[in-house]
Amino acid sequence: MPTKDKLWTYEDYLELGDEKRYEVIEGELIMAPALIPYHQAVSRNITYAMWDYVKRKKLGAVYDAPIDVVFDEHNVLQPDILFISEERIGIVGDKAIVGVPDLVVEVVSPSTLGRDTVRKKAIYERFGVKEFWLVYPDMKCVEVLTLDKEGRYQLHDEGCLGEGRKSVSSKVIEGFRLGLREVFEPS
Repeated sequence: MPTKDKLWTYEDYLELGDEKRYEVIEGELIMAPALIPYHQAVSRNITYAMWDYVKRKKLGAVYDAPIDVVFDEHNVLQPDILFISEERIGIVGDKAIVGVPDLVVEVVSPSTLGRDTVRKKAIYERFGVKEFWLVYPDMKCVEVLTLDKEGRYQLHDEGCLGEGRKSVSSKVIEGFRLGLREVFEPS
């Protein structure tokens, strides 16, 4: 199915009617690759740690892929993990998140490196996602980016397992620290 021959919208995407995972990035329909087990384990570990903290503190909701996030009609993404604060929970719809999450996490694989670190990052920045995490399972590293006053991502925190850092922190989820060992050394 050619995807560059037309400008795809969210409505077009909904009409596909198959069970494959897609994203619409700047009007281009892109099929998301199947996830490898280690990627899934890393994503699960982050989701569980984040959800446990958010739930205990009653801060909002945490979702994991596959779930559609509709930024506008030509940008429908499926971040690996996302957080929506309690104050903004109204953007959770029946079929999708319609609006801008407070925090998104992309677990980067070799096949999605450019898409996650360039294309999706630019969309998250443009639409004002306050915090964006890039997780690199192969390197066992996490980068936490937050928006500055000009609306551009700046490094808030980073850490790699084995380099002396034990955790990384969130600015948006106040008080949340993610242990690197619990993420990258799944049991």
